[in-house]
Amino acid sequence: MPDVLLLALLLAAVAIGWWLGRRDRSRYHDPAPSTPLARDYFVGLNYLLNDQQDRAIETFVAALEVNSETIETHITLGNLFRTRGEADRAVKIHQNLLARPTLTAIQSERVQLELSRDFLKLGLLDRAERLLHGLVRDTQDEEIRQSAKRLLVDLLEREGEWKAALDVALPQLVRQHDDIRRAAAHWLCELAEQERHTSSPALARRRLRQALATDGRCVRANLLLAGMEHDTGHYKQEIRLLKRIPDQDPAFAPTILEPLARAYRLLDDEEGLIQCLRELLERAPSTSVIILLAETLRQREGLQAAIDLVSEQLNRKPSLGAVDYLMDLYRHDGRGEPAERILLLKRHTDTLLKALPRHRCRRCGFAGEQLHWQCPSCRSWGTTKPITGIEGE
Repeated sequence: MPDVLLLALLLAAVAIGWWLGRRDRSRYHDPAPSTPLARDYFVGLNYLLNDQQDRAIETFVAALEVNSETIETHITLGNLFRTRGEADRAVKIHQNLLARPTLTAIQSERVQLELSRDFLKLGLLDRAERLLHGLVRDTQDEEIRQSAKRLLVDLLEREGEWKAALDVALPQLVRQHDDIRRAAAHWLCELAEQERHTSSPALARRRLRQALATDGRCVRANLLLAGMEHDTGHYKQEIRLLKRIPDQDPAFAPTILEPLARAYRLLDDEEGLIQCLRELLERAPSTSVIILLAETLRQREGLQAAIDLVSEQLNRKPSLGAVDYLMDLYRHDGRGEPAERILLLKRHTDTLLKALPRHRCRRCGFAGEQLHWQCPSCRSWGTTKPITGIEGE
């Protein structure tokens, strides 16, 4: 951040110096003495060279007149304040620019766009929304319109206005931007969850089908559709929908295990569950699949069948969770190492496993126990997934 700040200040200083030189050339024959502007410019440079960046910014802002040649520098300085976390000062600069009658229509719209960013930073969402709606409606500049739409979508998402966000994003932004396409599918899922709980299941299903049409990799939509089939007792359809999820994203295989096992058991089809888990282990191997299959085999075929399965899978792919479960099996077996030693090792692995997060955002690295469809840190949709590897799935 200090490097960015220094670069911006240097650019501002260069712009002011260029403008001063241009103005002085136009007044070459003017015998008037040196102006306060020139003095302020050198004062600002002195602050900058002495690493007093705050005072340099204030001096440059005060020194630089607003006209068609300096508008970009004013906008840059305002943005600099916002980047530094001083959005209130950015608002003052941008509002001062808007009050100038000399701005062209495009310049005015650019300043309004930056002012809306200032308001968003300050949490003044109603003011930002009014500006952005006006820009989307009135601007003739397509680049400004698209930028305003993206900001407006972000604002509406923060407010939980899923339908309004969709109205702004569809169809153009969804086609052009992968992140908005993923987000739009989750907004449709949010609407479906609301409608599902307000006795509108048919509308909820339509929303979820639209979510899948928007983003075919939206795991959440199939999970919700499967849950709705479960609610109506259609367990075979629930299983069919759950089986689609590893094809959408293999990382979510552990997420489907609980509802999958429940559906098979409600159908009294334990053999079908075992077969399904074996197939899943080949397509999307994970610790949770190994443990569920081993536990099902233990109840059906005995302890040794479970031990053999886990040992075989550990030879293929190491996993702390599978080692922990295998020690639990050995403890119940009563053969080999004394039970006390196995129990001591298991206590250590239990402690390690409890300290490990289960899900991590693939974009920013935020990790935690719970699966968040929208990352609490970077606010990206669909980027938080189960953790895989030796310490995960």
